[in-house]
Amino acid sequence: MPELPEVETTLRGIEPHILNKKISSFLVRQDSLRWVVPTKLIQNKLINKTFSKITRRGKYLLLESSNESLIVHLGMSGSLRISSKDNLKKHDHIDICFADGTILRYCDPRRFGCFLWTNDPETHFLLKDLGPEPLGNHFNGDHLFDLSRKRKTPIKNFIMNSKIVVGVGNIYASEALFASKIRPSSKAGRVPRKKYDLLAQEIVKLLRESIKQGGTTLRDFVGGNNQPGYFKQSLKVYGREGENCYDCSFPIKGQRIGQRASAYCPNCQSNF
Repeated sequence: MPELPEVETTLRGIEPHILNKKISSFLVRQDSLRWVVPTKLIQNKLINKTFSKITRRGKYLLLESSNESLIVHLGMSGSLRISSKDNLKKHDHIDICFADGTILRYCDPRRFGCFLWTNDPETHFLLKDLGPEPLGNHFNGDHLFDLSRKRKTPIKNFIMNSKIVVGVGNIYASEALFASKIRPSSKAGRVPRKKYDLLAQEIVKLLRESIKQGGTTLRDFVGGNNQPGYFKQSLKVYGREGENCYDCSFPIKGQRIGQRASAYCPNCQSNF
């Protein structure tokens, strides 16, 4: 699944190609995504208009037009790319076409993404309950510590809860916990404040570094400029079960936490 850095990379990749350009058509080949695409509504809102701004909220892209917004989520395997009419692929479901010939094309083999419209993103059901941005001013160790008290949920699930903080997916949760030396199965309410301070710092550091490098290379993800990310080269534990820890040479172990694969070093990461 594309995570926050992949979505941010996509935003930065497509932004210079689509802002302030007249939209000539909104073409939907397959409207059965996670929710049915409201094709007619979006056509009425977008045709002959422009996108004035693109922002990101968690893993959602918000393409603003006339003070309203198109909400786009890449789902589990979706991608947005700048394309041409002659480059159509099997799972290319949606085209936003511009008067200058530019096409913003959405591809989604698993069809779990979304294209929805809202006149107020802050009150939309997908966005209104989201926690703070990890790269914003309201995210720190105190925030995590305060919300963790008396919680028995594993800390990995805790930091992946979008109501706690947005955009910390499976890969970055695993990597941040390794960098903080916290075992992912530790109960959130038992982890001390100093560890939460370190964990918040590591989450921010990892996300910023991944964005800088272009996102994590996943099987299904391609950035907005058709180039994959390269952060995968830096992963310390995710996907390395059975291999030796880079820090201590102890074998990396795998376990399932909340139905998700997790990897950790039993020697380096403390259990609280």
